[in-house]
Amino acid sequence: MARFFWVGIAIALVLVSNCVDGSEGYLHHFNETELSLLEAHEAAASALSFSGRNNPLLVGLTLIQNAAAKGAVCLDGTLPGYHLHRGYGSGANSWLVNLEGGGWYNNIRTCVYRKKTRRGSSAFMEKEIPFTGILSNKAEENPDFFNWNRVKLRYCDGASFAGDAAHPTAQLQFRGQRIWAAAMEDLMSKGMRFANQALLSGCSAGGLATIIHCDEFRGYFPRTAKVKCLSDAGLFLDAIDVSGGRSLRNLYSGVVGLQRVQKNLPQICTNHLDPTSCFFPQNLISSVRTPLFILNAAYDSWQIQSSLAPPTADPHGYWHDCRLNHAKCSRSQVQFLQGFRNRMLNVIKDFSRSNRNGLFINSCFAHCQSERQDTWFSDNSPVIGNKAIAVAVGDWYFDRAGVKAIDCPYPCDKTCHNLIFA
Repeated sequence: MARFFWVGIAIALVLVSNCVDGSEGYLHHFNETELSLLEAHEAAASALSFSGRNNPLLVGLTLIQNAAAKGAVCLDGTLPGYHLHRGYGSGANSWLVNLEGGGWYNNIRTCVYRKKTRRGSSAFMEKEIPFTGILSNKAEENPDFFNWNRVKLRYCDGASFAGDAAHPTAQLQFRGQRIWAAAMEDLMSKGMRFANQALLSGCSAGGLATIIHCDEFRGYFPRTAKVKCLSDAGLFLDAIDVSGGRSLRNLYSGVVGLQRVQKNLPQICTNHLDPTSCFFPQNLISSVRTPLFILNAAYDSWQIQSSLAPPTADPHGYWHDCRLNHAKCSRSQVQFLQGFRNRMLNVIKDFSRSNRNGLFINSCFAHCQSERQDTWFSDNSPVIGNKAIAVAVGDWYFDRAGVKAIDCPYPCDKTCHNLIFA
């Protein structure tokens, strides 16, 4: 089994790498201390996606050398970076740019902590990372994009590549927008300007960044190029939590204010809504002009744990077991989660009417399904109508078929790779 040590993770994380069927899920043991559930989950899920596999492709880190001159730096002032694996053959002029996720930081204290991790400094980033799922270089693992130029842009700002501010006293740089622009410019100089096909993708905070930057990405290419976007686990809802409050809105409000995100949000939204509302994808997706595919679990694990039922909204721990393991949810809790699914389906109604857009909303307790091999494309991948996620995305991108796949409600789908935390 390959072993990967995640630099900058400040918690003990024990991985159980046995693959089990969808009804039992994937078991994670972690000590929930200073690191967010999202970071802990991401480390575990990433490791599970390639544990037990032989010789996963490892791709080195490239720092963007001219970024500092543009003020495009990580939280601590270090250079941003990406991992690039070159395409070949029919994919030589096709580019897939994947935006890394990793949560958001909304106050000085947490940002000071973050700048000493891989999420805020390239000094702590892994020098090599495995490319799996949509980034894999093997046709049997990634049938449509395996021989493309594939890029993973590292996330070291904390505002979905959308902020542009600084806090000199705390020695913090919030330069996500500049990092995005510097990376695009660098990649264009390395051949991306010749692309005849391009796909912008991202998971979690990177999925939100994909929605925010989708039309901007389209603008880098000639009109003759086929350019589309894929947001994985990025459909964060402005939902009411279990206490009747709005935990995620409170977080986003801090992020938008601290990192001055407003000026980089689409004006079509900020002209009629407040900036925090325009950081929520539900208020952006219908105005994205570039073809967009939304891949999301109807019962997104991160949203349940950190937005719907975070400990701050559940001081008596009524939701503790349920939020970590869906099998331990009471009937009333499942009913609450069904309401969340219904809200998600309502949010995508207008979006789904466009023939250019695509959907894959499965009724799983999961988060980020395109970058993990087991959920992207494998013998027992999640399916809707016998179509795996990789096949659905490929059919949509290459116009082989329209894809508007919406699962029946929990617990009907037995193909899920549900995440269970303990």
